Amino acid sequence: MVSVGERLSRARVQAFVGRDEELGRFGEALAGDPQAPFAFYVYGPGGIGKSTLLRRLADHARAAGRLLVELDGRFVSRDPADFEHAAGPFLDVPGTVLFVDSFEHCQWLESWLWHHFLPRAADDTLVVLGGRRAPQPQWAADPAWSRLLHVSELEPFSAEQARSLLVAAQIRPELRDRVLRFAGGNPLALSLAAAAGSEGCGREEIWAPTADVLRTLLAGLIGEVPTAAHRRALEVAAQAHSTSEELLAAVLPGEDVHPLFSWLRDLPFMESTLRGLYPHDAARETLAADLRWRAPNAFEAMRQRLADEYLRVLREAPEERVWTVTDDLFYLFREGATLARLRSWSREDEVHDRPLQPDDIDVILRMATETEGAASADLVRYWAQRQPQAFSVYRLVSTGRIVAFTARLALPSPPDAQDLATDPVVAAAWRYTEATAPVSPGEHIGVSRFSIYPEQYQVPSRVIDLSSSRAQAEAARARGRAYGFAVFRDAETWAGRVKGTLVDTGARPRVGEYTYGLFGVDWRQLPVESWLMHFISATEAPAAPSGPSPVSRLAFDQAVREALAHWRDADAFAACALMRTRLAADLGDPVAELRALLRRAVDDLGLDPRGVRAREALTAGHFSGAPTQEAAARRLGLPYGTYRRHLRQGLDLLSEALWQRELHDPRQ
Repeated sequence: MVSVGERLSRARVQAFVGRDEELGRFGEALAGDPQAPFAFYVYGPGGIGKSTLLRRLADHARAAGRLLVELDGRFVSRDPADFEHAAGPFLDVPGTVLFVDSFEHCQWLESWLWHHFLPRAADDTLVVLGGRRAPQPQWAADPAWSRLLHVSELEPFSAEQARSLLVAAQIRPELRDRVLRFAGGNPLALSLAAAAGSEGCGREEIWAPTADVLRTLLAGLIGEVPTAAHRRALEVAAQAHSTSEELLAAVLPGEDVHPLFSWLRDLPFMESTLRGLYPHDAARETLAADLRWRAPNAFEAMRQRLADEYLRVLREAPEERVWTVTDDLFYLFREGATLARLRSWSREDEVHDRPLQPDDIDVILRMATETEGAASADLVRYWAQRQPQAFSVYRLVSTGRIVAFTARLALPSPPDAQDLATDPVVAAAWRYTEATAPVSPGEHIGVSRFSIYPEQYQVPSRVIDLSSSRAQAEAARARGRAYGFAVFRDAETWAGRVKGTLVDTGARPRVGEYTYGLFGVDWRQLPVESWLMHFISATEAPAAPSGPSPVSRLAFDQAVREALAHWRDADAFAACALMRTRLAADLGDPVAELRALLRRAVDDLGLDPRGVRAREALTAGHFSGAPTQEAAARRLGLPYGTYRRHLRQGLDLLSEALWQRELHDPRQ
């Protein structure tokens, strides 16, 4: 029996045209020709056929019995050590072939690859890189690399090649000239036209291969969207960095998302990765622009739902997923985001952050002395001893040299007298909290205390971007964080830069010969989610919540989930955000009475037949003592996926019921 993989490979062979030079040179390399290249670099604009060529080359390598390592630059992490781990067989297993598609999304790796990674390749290995940008010219000009590197700029198909593709796609002969005039030699447009088939090629219009072509072809391919749910699934895929079935279920509650996901996966402009589906770049841009023009309110509503889900996951995700979710959130607002540069990798001077190690101390002390003086260096030494986990050290990807460091301190209430006596900046932060809204016992403040990058000292930079994103993620995940503070020496300049997002406290503490500006936000008055949405989406500054509830609806929903998650830990429950809502404002015994209120609200869900399963899932998951969610599902005798669906419905129903009490009469 022929496997699915073999059938896919055969279909690609039948549909593939052109690129003879690239196939020939790669074939020579697979055969072990000593004159053949070791590294292949193909580049060209979106839709030119890079991914198709890489898949074809991968089929050749697989047929030759080679071990393949296939990576997608869209999902390469910031740390080259992670890339090296993912591509490990390339360094250890002779004959491995490494493919990196969408290399423009991790172009910052380029110098590191040539200098440090590729020279360590195992015997008889090959590497193929595909991206939108040409390689740095010095590599093709370097005598050491010139014989080992083959660079190809992919061009549109010739008329003969384009016609061959349409013949292979069985487009009727009388329509081929029309399609060729319509799509030109653009491989993506031709492939989409071929996928649409003869029925989708009956238009008389003649355009160059532009966005108009893609828009028309996409409309022909999708046709009438089967249902409103399918349209919403398409809106998700057009905006999300990648779309998994789990993400669809979260942002389309109540829908059976399995057939929706299967429908998306079958669309010919969708690509698949381990993290989910994403449209081809050119198709995404066209699809998103069309959806925004045709249904702007639905487009914005879906973006908000996605953002809400990312923020929820950001709070609940394991540590190793935090930065993936953060990048997904920033990608959603990439057009106007202050932090859009998080995925705008540069070729040179790219940095990655690592935890502080003992061997790094002398280096960071020297940097602090150079930029802020000996008194500041003494404080760096003090905090490195007190909170070493608060420090991040930034190294150049290309060389590994330390170029910067930051520190994000977490300081509990009541403050430590030694900390106040030692660091004037920290003392100023506590004085400000006492004068405005004191921090309660069990709460804490966060202070981004140091940002030392001698080559770009306290000017907008990649280091400040990364440190800021970490501070925001930590604030979103922290329980009991009352304030967040940032510290900058050029106070007047930074006051303008952070206006609308941080408040200038007016404090100007002195350390040695310099004074510093202290800027903050009270997270009890302005939820992290609302602040972060403003920060990344370039909207008007959010007002502090007013009216009958001191929290936003989004923050309230998160508080309900937090309270349930800490149901069995009385101390953690007492510190949860739900204790600061109107629900708990007039209670004599807030912890006990709020717990009773929550339990009654869950039980009340069962009064409606539609809420019976939801009540059972909430009870089993949070009140029954089941050690894990999987155990709760087994206790109910349900498949885990079914249980999770009922649990999500229960959380939504419970949050809505409690929100109505919050707005109208919490005592009912």
